[in-house]
Amino acid sequence: MSEQTAPAWMTGHLAPVPDEISAVDLRVTGALPTELTGRYLRNGPNPRPGETSPHWFTGHGMVHGLRLRGGRAEWYRNRWVRTRAFTEDAPFIREDFTFDRAAVPANTHVIPHAGKILALVEVGFPHELTPELDTVGPCDFGGRLTTAMTAHPKEDPVTGELLFFGYGFAPPYLTYHRLSAAGELVESREIEVPGPTMMHDFAITARHVVWMDLPVVFDGDLAMSGAGMPYRWDDGYGARLGVMPRSGGPVRWFEVDPCYVFHVGNAYEDEEGRIVLDGARYDADSFQGIWGSIGSAAERDAAYAASVHWKSVMYRWTLDPATGKAVEEPVDDRNVEFPTHDDTRTGRGHRYLYAVADEAIVKYDLRTGASRALELGDGEAPGEAVFVPAADRGAEDEGWLLSIVSDRSGHGSELLVLNAADLSHQATVHLPRRVPAGFHGSWIPDGEVAP
Repeated sequence: MSEQTAPAWMTGHLAPVPDEISAVDLRVTGALPTELTGRYLRNGPNPRPGETSPHWFTGHGMVHGLRLRGGRAEWYRNRWVRTRAFTEDAPFIREDFTFDRAAVPANTHVIPHAGKILALVEVGFPHELTPELDTVGPCDFGGRLTTAMTAHPKEDPVTGELLFFGYGFAPPYLTYHRLSAAGELVESREIEVPGPTMMHDFAITARHVVWMDLPVVFDGDLAMSGAGMPYRWDDGYGARLGVMPRSGGPVRWFEVDPCYVFHVGNAYEDEEGRIVLDGARYDADSFQGIWGSIGSAAERDAAYAASVHWKSVMYRWTLDPATGKAVEEPVDDRNVEFPTHDDTRTGRGHRYLYAVADEAIVKYDLRTGASRALELGDGEAPGEAVFVPAADRGAEDEGWLLSIVSDRSGHGSELLVLNAADLSHQATVHLPRRVPAGFHGSWIPDGEVAP
């Protein structure tokens, strides 16, 4: 497939790489903090050579990893996640119309929990990896998981539990799950929603789960056409956020203006008992514009780019149980995505959020309303900025941000390490190959998973 005829998500900094490599003793500019002893792993779609994909979200998962220790970048390696879809070309929907949740592209996130590393995609089972990125196999938690698992679970920093959900094309449309700190699936229950929506993310607080029931719905005709992700915007579905007690009880729903949210930043309960949720918000035009650009026929890409200007902006929703009303307001008007925060504050009050723009990494101070951005060079596309807290820190933003930056022309990539307090440059790890722009990743310090 030539660059001219390939879809946009198969070219430039999004284009897949053709193979797996390993490299050692990577060149570093600046000084890597010696506290950064562990692995940074990042997942994303990467079709095999000769394959194309009808949507950016459907390529086989490939995890890119860097091993940092003692101020050195010891190795880089990249490995495909060997699901049944990858090794056997197994179909996701079997002949009897049941789902093979091991025949999926595990391409969206990679996280540690209970001593394991899990590669995630929202339509199937997680796949366990070794610290060297070899695939162990699918994980259904001893047969207890019978639905898909979201790619955006939330680990409670106090209890160590991993809270997650699965959504489906047919009932049950939404199922809530809770994994113990030891990795045992201890709770699963259905949550009633009107229909099959694409629920990519959710949020937790110390006492609640926050659901996003938004107007991007499953379309059976699109599924039959094989056109990629079978979801579309539906003006008639409505938009609402739900608050559910983690201890059990009904969901209380709050109507909001129609929108879509791929990614939340964080949520918490304020002193007045209100639920505060931050996330990157798309309006209808913006969602439909970006959805077309990452999942349309190649000949449509130019038309979408010319006719639709889309953006997602950092937004805040405040849900008041006393009034039953939601207050909605933009935090900023900058076009950003992939909001992140200090994971030790998941579900608790947070002052700072981080996000990425086209050629910048952005920091929000939600207490003062200020923001600052590190503008990168022309053509440099930053990936999600993962926050790593410093040991014995005194401030919430005392630590580092890790982001894989890729050149939009399709040449090189690097791991950028920033001081999170002021976004100043700390170090650059020069990678031995181009890394395609991908999705989500995690910093895994030594001792968090088995060696």
